[in-house]
Amino acid sequence: MTETTAATGLTVQQWDDKFFVEHVQQNRFAGEMGTSENSIIQVKEDLKKKKGDSLTFALVNRLTGAGQTDGGTLEGNEEDLDSRSFKLTVNERAHGVRSTSWENQISSIDLRKAAKMSLKTWAMENTRDRVIAALGDINGIAYGTASEAQKDAWLVDNADRVLFGAAKSNNASNDHSASLLNIDGTNDKLTASAASLMKRIAQSASPKIRPVMSATSGREYFTVYVPSLVFRDLKADTTITAAQRDVSLRMQNEKLFKGGDIEWDGMIFKEIHDIAVISGVGAAAIDVAPVYFCGAQALGYGVASRWKSAEETFDYGRKKGCAIMEMGGIEKMVFGSGTTDTADLKDHGVVTGFFASVADS
Repeated sequence: MTETTAATGLTVQQWDDKFFVEHVQQNRFAGEMGTSENSIIQVKEDLKKKKGDSLTFALVNRLTGAGQTDGGTLEGNEEDLDSRSFKLTVNERAHGVRSTSWENQISSIDLRKAAKMSLKTWAMENTRDRVIAALGDINGIAYGTASEAQKDAWLVDNADRVLFGAAKSNNASNDHSASLLNIDGTNDKLTASAASLMKRIAQSASPKIRPVMSATSGREYFTVYVPSLVFRDLKADTTITAAQRDVSLRMQNEKLFKGGDIEWDGMIFKEIHDIAVISGVGAAAIDVAPVYFCGAQALGYGVASRWKSAEETFDYGRKKGCAIMEMGGIEKMVFGSGTTDTADLKDHGVVTGFFASVADS
């Protein structure tokens, strides 16, 4: 009896399709990804349809005019839509593993299948790491490699959307390192009060940072990404503790909210273990960690080619390799606050806070 088997090419395609769905659903930042301007991480796949290594996002700000009432003349009194553009560059990234026929013969597990699952995990972690790195970028430069001069210049342009500890007065004349030194381990933890201050900063920044509107409830939310030790301090705040009693039931249908998150005052706080601590830069050489308060279009994710797998044989079929690859880019969206799109760059949808991150005793 002849048995029908799926063609190898179809099997690979089915795996790729399933992987992409799982990548979107299981990624730590999946709830914040979407294709519209109402997304914290806006995804564009324009380059799948055309050639190129970059694509452009339109950054849209809120209208602030009063409009016309009671028959007032609208013509000639329209408000200019304050919009700018952001160009994002995509790159290729790939990773692979190789095994021999003999290793597959003597192994108690299917090495090829294990390779695919390991590559899937690597791809998801790679996307997570790129999101975190983008949130901390200083005008496209990794925070850890940016010079003090570059950090100071960034702070000058973003002074209306950066907070050091629990008080705006901790900003030491836009000197980044001196401002970090004003953060102490007692008064500058992340609390409900400090979080609300970040929200007020977002709402009073020029231009304002737009919240994301929930598709299920119509409510507006900001999302706040918080490293573990700072999240610990937030959970210990009595105001936050009292407010969480009815949150899980009320928020269970919200796409933005997942188990373990904290919701309070129109903000959803998410613990992100992999946000790095900045060692010894605070008062009395305490550790400090960044907190990212995000609104709409905080990050852009440009995709020219989705994650896909490939297999290849070597050495007369005795060795088999499995690889996974993507063409894409993830960057923090910035806009020129000067006369052009690239002059005096500001972070479009992010308030960056720096808070005490004291290790457990």
